[in-house]
Amino acid sequence: MGEWMDESNKALARRYGVFIFVIAGALISLILSFVTEHVFIFAFCVFFTLAMVGVFDITQPNHSLLRNYPLIGSVRWIFEAVRPYLRQYLMEDDLSGQPYNRDDRSLVYARSKNEEDRQPFGTELDTYAAEYEWMTHSLAPTPVSEEPFRVSIGGPACAKPYSASVLNISAMSFGSLGSHAIEALNMGAKAGGFYHDTGEGGLSPYHRKHGGDIVWELGSGYFGCRNRDGSFSPERFQERALLDQVKMVEIKLSQGAKPGHGGVLPGAKVTPEISETRGVPMGEDCISPSRHPAFSTPVGMMEFVAQLRELSGGKPVGLKLCVGHPSEVFALAKAMLKTGIRPDFVVVDGSEGGTGAAPHELADHVGMPLREGLILVRNALVGTGLRPEVRLAASGKVVSGFSMAANMAIGADWCNAARAFMFSLGCVMSMRCHTGACPTGVTTNDPHLQRGLVIEDKAERVTSFHHHTVGALADLIAAAGLEHPRDLLPHHVWHRVSPIEVKPLDRLYTFLAADALIDAPDDTPYAAEWAAADADSFAPRRAVGPRRAA
Repeated sequence: MGEWMDESNKALARRYGVFIFVIAGALISLILSFVTEHVFIFAFCVFFTLAMVGVFDITQPNHSLLRNYPLIGSVRWIFEAVRPYLRQYLMEDDLSGQPYNRDDRSLVYARSKNEEDRQPFGTELDTYAAEYEWMTHSLAPTPVSEEPFRVSIGGPACAKPYSASVLNISAMSFGSLGSHAIEALNMGAKAGGFYHDTGEGGLSPYHRKHGGDIVWELGSGYFGCRNRDGSFSPERFQERALLDQVKMVEIKLSQGAKPGHGGVLPGAKVTPEISETRGVPMGEDCISPSRHPAFSTPVGMMEFVAQLRELSGGKPVGLKLCVGHPSEVFALAKAMLKTGIRPDFVVVDGSEGGTGAAPHELADHVGMPLREGLILVRNALVGTGLRPEVRLAASGKVVSGFSMAANMAIGADWCNAARAFMFSLGCVMSMRCHTGACPTGVTTNDPHLQRGLVIEDKAERVTSFHHHTVGALADLIAAAGLEHPRDLLPHHVWHRVSPIEVKPLDRLYTFLAADALIDAPDDTPYAAEWAAADADSFAPRRAVGPRRAA
C-alpha cells in the first residue's frame, strides 16, 4: 500500500509540480515586491500569467492532456505549432521537402531574382535510385534557339488563333489570390509575352489592369457570365469574351486539387469586388456546382464549345480536366467525331496540382497524376486521328526546363505552372493558403498582408522566372540535337525502374499509333474502356471489368 502511495505521489508531482512551482513563485515574488526591490513585480507578472494559464488548462473541458498536465501540456501545442517551420528551415535536407523540396524552391527563387542558378560539384540526386530520370543528348547538338518557343493554338473552325508561349501561368482565381498577386502576375506576363489564366473566379479588374494576355477560365459557376440563378448567360459572356485582352477561353471540367468536387465561398467572404467580378449577390453563398449545368452529355459539351467559339468571335476554346474514368475521355473523343466539333486545346491537370486547399482524401487519392493522365488524353486524340486538330497542354508541378521537356516528350505542346509562379511572387510555402493569413501577401485579401507584396518588383520576378526557365528548356532541346520542343519524343527521356534496370518512356508506357482506336480498338490496352464510351452519355454504356459479387 505504501509503495502504491509513493508511486501515486510521484505521478501527481510529475503532473502538477510545474503548476505548483509557478503558483509558489507568484506568491513569493508578490511578497518580495513589497518588502524588497520593486523589480520582483516583473517576476510576479510572469508567474501570475503562467498560473492563470495553468488554471485555464485544468478547468477547460476540451483537452484531456491539458487537464491532466497543466502548463506542461501546453508545451506540446507550442512545438506542434512551430513544427512545420522548424522542419522546413532546420531539419529537412534539400531534396526531402513536400510538396516542393528546397532545391526546387531555391531554383525558382534564383531565376526569379536573376541570381546565379548554376550548380557546382555535380548532381545531388542519386542517379541509381528508382524513379531517377534523364534526357538523352546528341553527339551533334544544335545551336541554342535565340527565339522564344511558341505554339499556334486554333483549329480550322477558329477565326482568331493564338500564338502561346511554351510556359504560361496556370489557373489561379482572384479571391484565392489577392489583388496584388493577380496584378503582379499579369504585369509579368505582359512583359514576358506569355498568358495568364484567370482561374474560375472570373475576369477581375486586376487581371485587366496591365494588359497581359488572358485565358478566361469558365468553371461550373460561370462567374462573370451567369444569370441570377447561376445558369450560363450568353450575353454577359460575349461582352467580356470579345475583349482584345482575352485570347482564349477554357472550360474547366475538373482540377487536380479536388477533381469531381464543387465549392462554396461563404456569403460573409463575398466582398464588393468579388461580387462584381463573379456576378454574385453580396451576402449570399457563392456556389460552384460539382458539374456544369450548361450541358449533360459529351455531345452537349462539344455544342457548348462551338457556342463559346462563336460568341467570342472565333477565339480558341478548350477544355481543362484532371483525368478520372478513362471511358469518359474516350466519350469526349467519340463526341468530337460524332459532331465534327473539336475543342482547340485540352489542358490536362495532374492530381498532384493545386494551389489552394482541398479535402484531404480528394487531394491525396482522387484523380490521375499528370503523366498517366497526359498519356491517356494523348492516346485518345492520336488513336482517333484528332491530335493534329487539338493542341495539348500539361499542368502540374512544372518548375524547371526538364519538367517541361518530360511533359512535352509524352505529348504536351506547352506547359502551365501555378505554384512555381507563386514562388516567384515570394511564396515561402508556409501552407496557410486557405486561412487568409498568407505571410507573404500572395493568397490573402488582407490589405495589411498584401502591402508586403510590391507589384512592380514581383512582376519583374515573374518575367525573369519565365525567361530563365524557357531558356533552360532551349538548352535541353539544343543538347538533344533538336530544333523545337515539338520534336521531343518519349524515347528522349529515360526512367530508372530499379538500380539495375532503365527504360525509355516509350517502353514503359503505351503510346498508340494514329487511328489505332478507329481501326483496331481491340488490339489496344483500352479496348474495354473504348467499348464502354458513349458520345451521348458520360455514364459508360457497359460495365468495365468484372462486376462485384452479389
